Amino acid sequence: MTPQNLMLLPLSTPKLSIGCPILDHCLGGGIACNSITELVGESGSGKTQLCLQLTVRAQLPPSHGGLGGSSIYIFTEFSFPFRRLQQLGNLYHASYPNLLRLEPLEDIYVHGVHDAQELIHVLGDIEAFIAIDHTRLPVKLIVIDSIAALFRSQYQTTPADLKRRSEMFFNISGTLKGLANKYGLAVVVTNQVVDFIGPHHGVNGVRLGNLESLDTSGRRVSPALGLAWAHCINSRVFLARHEQSIEVDIRNAPSTSICSQTHRTFHLVFAPHLAYASAEFVIKKEGIVGVSQ
Repeated sequence: MTPQNLMLLPLSTPKLSIGCPILDHCLGGGIACNSITELVGESGSGKTQLCLQLTVRAQLPPSHGGLGGSSIYIFTEFSFPFRRLQQLGNLYHASYPNLLRLEPLEDIYVHGVHDAQELIHVLGDIEAFIAIDHTRLPVKLIVIDSIAALFRSQYQTTPADLKRRSEMFFNISGTLKGLANKYGLAVVVTNQVVDFIGPHHGVNGVRLGNLESLDTSGRRVSPALGLAWAHCINSRVFLARHEQSIEVDIRNAPSTSICSQTHRTFHLVFAPHLAYASAEFVIKKEGIVGVSQ
């Protein structure tokens, strides 16, 4: 790489907007291309909602915060939420009728996998799929939801299995980073959390990122897959949720009623060249939206 070649490089990495200025600000503009961004949180925290939202937004032109591209969505557990994706597609088409085709789902390619070895095989197929330009729009986003589900029961805790698991992590992340850099893609993976019992500072005495600990639903948690996987990703976002009981006055009722209210928070745990940032958010019909403080 010569100084002259460095001058030809783009000044900034393209980013995919979440569609909310508050949450985009936490990420320095959005989900970065040429890297892997992890969304980690408990069930119901909003990980899948955000992924679905990104697959539709990716089709928008860069002038509107998108990447002008199609998406590949790899799901590893449960049934894929086609109905919710259709709802988001319809809402976005109504908002951007001249920028999105009538059926935005036609530019989202969905595939299910059941184990890590199958994922490696599928990623090889994806590279061939991208290279021969099968899609109307170039592929610009790959989502894996979730990475942890592939390793839940396939590997034991023996030293040999842990070594094999770590090798699989680096194989998967290396392939994803190669695709991201070669084709200018954004890669988003979701991860689960596990209950954590140990030292107050960090995980196994090691602090990763901007937060000393991760707390959700009144529990201290850590991202699944451990330190080995943490070194495979470029950015980590923690989606936390907390239930709060509030008193509600009911008209003509002799007493108040206790209701539960969910508060969700978006935390940037680590990302290249970005400081810690956080924001509360809600899940609405039109997707995930940050809340002004």
